[in-house]
Amino acid sequence: MMGKGKVKDNDVVFEDYFPAMVEKLGADGFIHELCKGFRLLMDSERGVITLESLKKNSAVLGLNDDEQLRCMLTEGDLDGDGCLNQMEFCVLMFRLSPDLMNTAALL
Repeated sequence: MMGKGKVKDNDVVFEDYFPAMVEKLGADGFIHELCKGFRLLMDSERGVITLESLKKNSAVLGLNDDEQLRCMLTEGDLDGDGCLNQMEFCVLMFRLSPDLMNTAALL
């Protein structure tokens, strides 16, 4: 989860809450919360996140631009099927959290 954006030099910088969530919830609890986020965004009939399901739920993400949604799908779509399964979503969330990635690199 990214926090509220702060404007710095005309760029929006988001505070990364994932490390604090891992510390508070533990690894299993954090993964459970990511899975809940996946279910919130997924197309319930297909069981994956599609562009259409992202558009329906874009207010939750704070995204209004179709191009941003397409970029999110493209960035996380590891198997090239045009949507995100639960594993791809979780991997994407970890990759988007620089603090989590830096901590993992130290382990």
